[in-house]
Amino acid sequence: MQISVVIPLLNEEESLNELYDWIVSVMQSNRFSYEILFIDDGSTDNSWNIISQLSQKNSNVKGLKFQKNFGKSQALHAGFDKAEGDVVITMDADLQDNPEEIPELYVMITKDGFDMVSGWKKKRYDSVITKNIPSKLFNWAARRTSAVKLHDFNCGLKAFKKEVIKSIDVYGEMHRYIPILAKNAGYTAIGEKVVQHQARKYGKTKFGMSRFINGFLDLITVWFISKFGRRPMHLFGALGVLMFIIGFGFAIYLGIDKLFINPTGRLITQRPQFYIALTTMIIGTQFFVAGFVGELILRSKQNEKRYQIKDKVNIETKTIN
Repeated sequence: MQISVVIPLLNEEESLNELYDWIVSVMQSNRFSYEILFIDDGSTDNSWNIISQLSQKNSNVKGLKFQKNFGKSQALHAGFDKAEGDVVITMDADLQDNPEEIPELYVMITKDGFDMVSGWKKKRYDSVITKNIPSKLFNWAARRTSAVKLHDFNCGLKAFKKEVIKSIDVYGEMHRYIPILAKNAGYTAIGEKVVQHQARKYGKTKFGMSRFINGFLDLITVWFISKFGRRPMHLFGALGVLMFIIGFGFAIYLGIDKLFINPTGRLITQRPQFYIALTTMIIGTQFFVAGFVGELILRSKQNEKRYQIKDKVNIETKTIN
């Protein structure tokens, strides 16, 4: 199979038939072998019935339904798990993404050597206040913290090699940061394509201003994991040692002051500086232990993965023999 089209959706009954006809027309005109995966993220309208009807009409159409709304990231994760095509295309179900972009995205993956290509909605038909300006600010922050030079991280229209989407875990609200997750997984050939953006034809957006707050919080998480996820001791250990040295140095100063400078003064335990020094040393020790435990967990996971790969190789070798 050449292409899997993964489409997460929530209450998009008006647009599904039109989107299906549009995608099928593109696939047939280019003679692609394909599948269309509709991921119903807990819709309360007639979306699932329409998906079922499309599946009966065309065996290339498949659907997954969540019993409740879990979010776009979980929908994409489920779609990635089921996708079988050599190239996986993601797009939104609201008709704002143009399926006519699919052939060129496919060529960029299969012939131009990209691991992933992200769409860039250079000209947008969204509200300037609620979407355009916050998106520009968000994309600027994502570029600065990740070093992935994309103009539009949150564009729903993206293309991937199959092995890319099988190597990353999309959870929480991390769908905005799939390019960063792909880079962290070792796929650095990340391209960008200017795509046509269209005004929403039916319904209304499912995302409010809260998504930008959550988006920036997730960005901090991704940045932290990208920078220190493979070496937690470099952060927690360094902070712990620094704080312990500061606290211990302060405690030595208090001891010297009491013994030699002001022996008739207050007891050390009566001075607030003593408790500051003690607290700093305790927190420093906790930071150091946290870094050490993080290293142990990381090494354990790496060893587990190494054993899994070894077992897989042994199984494959037996099968070949």
